[in-house]
Amino acid sequence: MLNTIRHDGPDNIVPLVIAHGLFGSARNWGVIAKRLSKERPVIAVDMRNHGHSPRADSQSYIDMADDLAEVIASLGTADLLGHSMGGKAAMALALTRPKGLRRLIIADIAPVPYPHSQNHNIDAMDSVDLNAVTRRSEADAMLGEAGVEPALRSFFTQSLDIQSRSWRLNLPVLRAEMEKIVGFPDIDAVHEGPTLFLTGAESDYVTREDRDGIKALFPNAVFAKIPGAGHWLHADKPREFTAAVAAYLAAGDV
Repeated sequence: MLNTIRHDGPDNIVPLVIAHGLFGSARNWGVIAKRLSKERPVIAVDMRNHGHSPRADSQSYIDMADDLAEVIASLGTADLLGHSMGGKAAMALALTRPKGLRRLIIADIAPVPYPHSQNHNIDAMDSVDLNAVTRRSEADAMLGEAGVEPALRSFFTQSLDIQSRSWRLNLPVLRAEMEKIVGFPDIDAVHEGPTLFLTGAESDYVTREDRDGIKALFPNAVFAKIPGAGHWLHADKPREFTAAVAAYLAAGDV
C-alpha cells in the first residue's frame, strides 16, 4: 500500500485522504493536514513513484486510482482531496472505484489533457550532481543553473534525500509516463457524489470552457475560486484553502 502520514483527529468523523501532485509528497502537505486534523483524521499519501511509496513501471491514472482505493478501503469510508496529478487520480477513482468515497475535492485541475510536459524539470533534476551535494542549498544552486525558478527549486529539493544522495522520485518512470500524466483516460462513467472543484483565481488550469466536460462526468459538481491564488493554491493561500476545504467537508458531517 502507499506510504501514508496520518494526522489524528476527532474520532467518529469521516477521515480525509490527501493525494499530492507531480513531484510532491505527503510531507509537503504537513501544515494543511495538521490544520484540517482539528476537525477529522487526515491521511496524506505518497503517490506511487514518489516519496517512500513503492516504485512501479506505470504512472497511469487507473493504477493510481487503484492505489488510492486500497487506502480508502483500509479506512472504510473517506473523503478525498487531490491536487493536480493527485486530483486526476482522485477523479479516476471516483469514476471507476467509488466504493467508500464520501466527498471529493479536486484542487486546480480538470479531467482534460494538458499540452505542457514536465520533462524539462526532470532534465533539471537529472542535471544535479548528487555525488557532489552535501546540502540542499547546493542542489538548489545547481537547479538554478539549469533554469529552474526559485519556488520550484525549493519544492523539488524537498524530495532530495541528502544522506543517500538520491531523489525520492522515480524520475525515469515519470519521464516515460509523462504523456499519461499530462493526459486523462477516457472513462465511460459518471460520478454523482458531491464534488467540489476548488481552483486558484490566478490559475488557468481549469477554464470556464472546461465546466461542461466536468459536469458531464461529475453532474453534482460545484465550483469555487480562491482569490489571489495560482495553481499551487494551497501554498499561495493556505488559510483560505484550509477554510474552504474544512467548510465543504463539514457540510457532509451533518
